[in-house]
Amino acid sequence: MMDLLGWVIFIAALLISVMLHETGHFIFAKAFGMKVTRYFVGFGPTIWSTWRGDTEYGIKALPLGGFVKIVGMHSLDDPDDPADEFGAFRSKPAWQRIIVLCAGSAMHFLLALLLFFGLAVGFGVPSNTTQLGTISPCVPANITAYDNGTCTPSDPVSPAEQAGLQVGDVVTAVNGKPVSNWTQLTDAVRAAPAWEPVTITVRRHGHLLTLDTTLAAVSGRSGSYMGIGGTLTSSPLPAIENAGTTFGQVLVGSAQAAADLPAALPRLFNAKERANSPGGQVTSLVGAAQATGAAVGSSESWQYKLSFVLLLIASLNIFVGAFNMLPLLPLDGGHIAVIIYERIRAWLARLRGRPDPGLADMAKFLPVMLGLFMVIVCLALVLVAADIVNPLNFSGG
Repeated sequence: MMDLLGWVIFIAALLISVMLHETGHFIFAKAFGMKVTRYFVGFGPTIWSTWRGDTEYGIKALPLGGFVKIVGMHSLDDPDDPADEFGAFRSKPAWQRIIVLCAGSAMHFLLALLLFFGLAVGFGVPSNTTQLGTISPCVPANITAYDNGTCTPSDPVSPAEQAGLQVGDVVTAVNGKPVSNWTQLTDAVRAAPAWEPVTITVRRHGHLLTLDTTLAAVSGRSGSYMGIGGTLTSSPLPAIENAGTTFGQVLVGSAQAAADLPAALPRLFNAKERANSPGGQVTSLVGAAQATGAAVGSSESWQYKLSFVLLLIASLNIFVGAFNMLPLLPLDGGHIAVIIYERIRAWLARLRGRPDPGLADMAKFLPVMLGLFMVIVCLALVLVAADIVNPLNFSGG
């Protein structure tokens, strides 16, 4: 039952994310005087609708997303009424059209930042001191276990545990190099060679101690691993900084995982290889829903469940927002690329004393759009199949 609740939560969150995307387009299209004829939640037969001005708002039978209809989106989209050409998307300045197209992804990014900020305020973020707040008992088997903070009986003891570090210790130096904040401390640990001895100087109860250990490494994670965590703070300013940092890390990580995905395709159906492959961490919507259901249905604390679900939703929004901005049709980024192409072509025409060639002929792009759509569909089907046959284990244990 709790697993089912997790699926419901994920589907509801996905629907909200999609409608926020469409709302971004809608708000800026209206602000720039574009004619928006439809704003609907879902697809299929209409269950309910109402008109406000020249826009029909409604709900359709299949809650699988939503859409906004803006008149005259491109050269093939002629308004039903020629009088509507003034309010057509294509009749507006290029900068307004680009803003409208970017607004969808901007809403995904804004939602992710708000979720990260809420988590940071609600659960706290590491303070930028070198005082230790947690000591991990093990070296995680892979990046998934590292992200979840999980250990198994077969995992080796962490370097921090071996050294005898304790919660409350204040680290003052790594290999004799002084550190005064958490960033310096983690940078020093990650830069030190793995599997080689290292000295850690700490202040404990007013006394300086020098402890020895050997750093480890976690498969799929760059840099050396010690197994330490900092103390937490819920202050707004650190929460804002943490939200921005986390956003950047997720964005870079998502881009790297997506870039590694083609090479990882043969490993998706092997449990061990997928868990240890960066590209194998990419999952489909089915996989994300499975992970949400597993987290909600697990025996973990409600704090873990809430943070896991919100982090997953935020990460998914970042990935979708970034993917949507790729300069490929039919994505919003592809339409932006077409607008930029039109403006460059118009600029070159002016230099030659020729008239503006106008809108690009979208009919010429249809084969490209169809080809890209088929590639995306095939890739999505492969990911869905992998998530069904060999699902990733995101939940703790």
